[in-house]
This record gives sequence, C-alpha cells and structure tokens, in this order.
Amino acid sequence: MAGKYINPFTDFGFKRLFGSEINKDLLIDFLNQILGKREQVKTLSYMNVEQFGPNFKDRKAVFDLYCENEKGEKFIIELQNVKQEFFKDRCIFYSSFPIQSQAQKGKKWNYELKAVYLIGILNFGFPDAPGVERFTREVKLIDTQTQEVFYDKLCYIFLEMPKFKKEENELETHFEKWLYILKNLHVLQERPIKLQERVFERLFTQAEISKLEPKEMRTYQESLKIYRDNYSALEYAEKEGLKKGREEGRKEGKIEGERNKAIQIAMQLKLDGMPIERIAKITGLSIEEIDKIASN
Repeated sequence: MAGKYINPFTDFGFKRLFGSEINKDLLIDFLNQILGKREQVKTLSYMNVEQFGPNFKDRKAVFDLYCENEKGEKFIIELQNVKQEFFKDRCIFYSSFPIQSQAQKGKKWNYELKAVYLIGILNFGFPDAPGVERFTREVKLIDTQTQEVFYDKLCYIFLEMPKFKKEENELETHFEKWLYILKNLHVLQERPIKLQERVFERLFTQAEISKLEPKEMRTYQESLKIYRDNYSALEYAEKEGLKKGREEGRKEGKIEGERNKAIQIAMQLKLDGMPIERIAKITGLSIEEIDKIASN
C-alpha cells in the first residue's frame, strides 16, 4: 500500500514538518518535549543553516536546522540516517559555531554565553552497556571524579530511533507520542486514535503527500530516492559484514577445532612415551606447547 504521509527521515520531509515558519509550532512543541523539565521554549527564530568560520577560508558547517529561542539560546537539530565514523566529532565541531558566534566584538565582553543544544535524531544507535538499551541519550561536560555537571550550557541530546519500540497502545507521554510519529509516520494510513492532540492533527495535515504541489512532489521524490539509496547501501554493507563475519568465524572455528585435536593427540603420544620432538613434528605444535601440555 502506497504511503499516505511523507517520510520525516528524508531531507524534504524533515524540513517541511519542522523547518518552515508555517509549522514553527510543531518544532516548538517537539523541542519542549525534548527539554523536559527545563524552561520551555516560547518563541523561535530560524537562523541561517550555513555557518562560516572567523576567516573566509575556514571550513564551514551546514546544519539541518538552526534556531534561537527568546532567551538567545541556540538549537542545532540534525537528522542523521547513516552511521559515520566521526559523527561525534562532527557534533562537537558543529556546536563550536554557535559558541564562537556569541563573541562580542568592538566592546568589553565578560565571556558570558547563552546555552547551546545540539539535538540529533538518529536512525541508528550508540552501543549500550550489557542489559541496557536507551533510546534517548544526554551528554554534558562533567567532572569525572564527582560525576557532577561541570558546565550545563552545552548539551547534546540524541534520539536513537531504532531503539524506540513502543506500539500505539503502549504510549504514555506526549514525548513518546512524538517518537512514535517520527518512527512510523511514513507507514501509517490514518492518524492513530491515541494521537488526537491538536498539534498532531496539524502535523498529519501537513504530512499528507496528496497535498503536495507538483514541484514539492518532485523534490520529495528526489529526497525519498536518496533516502532509499542510502538505506539500500547500508543494508548491503551490513549483509556483507555479517557474511564476512560468518566466514571468518567458520575459519576460526575450524582452526580452533584442529588445534584441540592436535592437543589431544599430543597428550596421548606423550603418555605412550614418544619423544617430544617427534610429537611436535606429527601434531604441528611447538615443543614449548607440548611441554606445557605434559605438565598439566
């Protein structure tokens, strides 16, 4: 069945829902759920997503979304579909731009900064400790001895969407409803009964593919193709990795099995009184290994 709603993990879908003035209320509601008990956002201003360094030749950064609230706090919102080797490094690099931009030139400045938040909506997850699986992750600068927050104005919040596995009937909070929508919007055929809030009514209206203008439809199809191509490439790479891992595992298992067999033969030949040098030649084990076997 063809999808009724746009995929929010495409560049077009993400920016249509969260990156336009007409839908700013959606982004404000979403950010406030992420912020939780912190002071809530009342107003937002979209800012230029293309950021340059102090000098013309410095490397620039291009954010997915960049905005500022009424207190001057900065929000970078990044959608990331595919794992990258230096993704964490990129997050740190990106967060340096709104920090440096606050430097006041031409007058005395006491270095006071407004808070900077980088929010990553990820189509993958970071490794967790055994027995623990988290779909949200908040990172700050801490004192490594006391575990106390050293600086609370720089915060990285990651939503690891594959780890969010609740079904509609399990949704309890407004935040969980947002995560459910992000993960499932592109496969839904109607607005779920549990998602009757006014903000979600607006979201589903804005997400209807049938309401796209012809130019918007072409842009969405191009964006969807890029998303599917990336997904196919990732899926192929994972399958090849598993295949290679199984082959290497079989090879390692075969080698380990042959070694265990050689050890058993060496033990028996040693008991029979055969010279160690002869045992080594027959089994392929070293004299040192056979000495250890004999002493156990």
